[in-house]
Amino acid sequence: MSKVCQLTGKRPISGHHVSFSNHKTKRRFVPNLHKKRFFIPETNQWVTIKVSAKALRTINKLGLYAYLKKLESKGVDHGVTLNEPK
Repeated sequence: MSKVCQLTGKRPISGHHVSFSNHKTKRRFVPNLHKKRFFIPETNQWVTIKVSAKALRTINKLGLYAYLKKLESKGVDHGVTLNEPK
Protein backbone atom coordinates (compact mmCIF):
# COMPACT_ATOMS: atom_id res chain seq x y z
CA MET A 1 0.00 0.00 0.00
CA SER A 2 1.57 3.27 -1.09
CA LYS A 3 1.62 6.12 1.39
CA VAL A 4 0.58 8.87 -1.03
CA CYS A 5 -2.43 11.18 -0.71
CA GLN A 6 -4.59 10.96 -3.84
CA LEU A 7 -5.63 14.61 -3.66
CA THR A 8 -2.66 16.61 -2.38
CA GLY A 9 0.11 14.27 -3.55
CA LYS A 10 1.81 14.24 -0.15
CA ARG A 11 4.28 11.37 0.14
CA PRO A 12 6.92 10.22 2.64
CA ILE A 13 10.09 12.28 2.93
CA SER A 14 13.38 11.30 4.54
CA GLY A 15 15.33 13.02 7.25
CA HIS A 16 17.32 12.38 10.37
CA HIS A 17 16.41 11.33 13.89
CA VAL A 18 18.73 13.43 16.05
CA SER A 19 19.62 12.10 19.50
CA PHE A 20 20.55 14.18 22.53
CA SER A 21 24.23 13.58 21.71
CA ASN A 22 23.52 14.91 18.17
CA HIS A 23 23.94 11.46 16.61
CA LYS A 24 21.96 11.33 13.35
CA THR A 25 20.23 8.23 11.95
CA LYS A 26 18.02 8.07 8.87
CA ARG A 27 14.24 8.01 9.29
CA ARG A 28 11.06 8.54 7.26
CA PHE A 29 8.40 11.17 7.82
CA VAL A 30 5.15 9.61 6.60
CA PRO A 31 2.01 11.69 5.94
CA ASN A 32 -1.09 11.34 8.12
CA LEU A 33 -3.24 9.31 5.69
CA HIS A 34 -6.77 7.95 6.11
CA LYS A 35 -8.77 5.71 3.80
CA LYS A 36 -12.17 7.42 3.71
CA ARG A 37 -15.43 6.78 1.89
CA PHE A 38 -17.31 9.88 0.68
CA PHE A 39 -20.74 10.39 -0.84
CA ILE A 40 -20.94 12.99 -3.61
CA PRO A 41 -24.58 14.18 -3.75
CA GLU A 42 -24.01 16.14 -6.98
CA THR A 43 -23.25 12.93 -8.88
CA ASN A 44 -25.11 10.52 -6.55
CA GLN A 45 -22.09 8.21 -6.09
CA TRP A 46 -19.79 6.88 -3.37
CA VAL A 47 -16.00 7.11 -3.72
CA THR A 48 -13.22 5.73 -1.53
CA ILE A 49 -10.13 7.94 -1.37
CA LYS A 50 -6.86 7.78 0.54
CA VAL A 51 -6.53 11.34 1.87
CA SER A 52 -4.23 13.26 4.18
CA ALA A 53 -5.51 15.14 7.22
CA LYS A 54 -4.91 18.45 5.41
CA ALA A 55 -7.05 17.31 2.46
CA LEU A 56 -9.82 16.28 4.88
CA ARG A 57 -9.84 19.80 6.34
CA THR A 58 -10.10 21.28 2.85
CA ILE A 59 -12.92 18.88 1.94
CA ASN A 60 -14.79 19.93 5.09
CA LYS A 61 -14.38 23.57 4.09
CA LEU A 62 -15.20 23.42 0.35
CA GLY A 63 -17.04 20.13 -0.11
CA LEU A 64 -15.64 17.16 -2.01
CA TYR A 65 -17.18 17.92 -5.40
CA ALA A 66 -15.95 21.54 -5.39
CA TYR A 67 -12.47 20.45 -4.27
CA LEU A 68 -12.22 17.81 -7.03
CA LYS A 69 -13.35 20.37 -9.62
CA LYS A 70 -10.72 22.81 -8.33
CA LEU A 71 -8.02 20.14 -8.67
CA GLU A 72 -9.20 19.31 -12.22
CA SER A 73 -8.96 22.97 -13.22
CA LYS A 74 -5.36 23.00 -11.96
CA GLY A 75 -4.61 19.86 -13.97
CA VAL A 76 -4.02 17.55 -11.00
CA ASP A 77 -4.80 13.87 -11.59
CA HIS A 78 -6.70 12.85 -8.44
CA GLY A 79 -7.73 9.37 -9.61
CA VAL A 80 -11.46 9.85 -8.93
CA THR A 81 -13.84 9.43 -11.85
CA LEU A 82 -16.76 11.80 -11.59
CA ASN A 83 -20.02 11.06 -13.35
CA GLU A 84 -21.28 14.47 -14.46
CA PRO A 85 -24.63 15.49 -12.91
CA LYS A 86 -27.66 15.27 -15.17
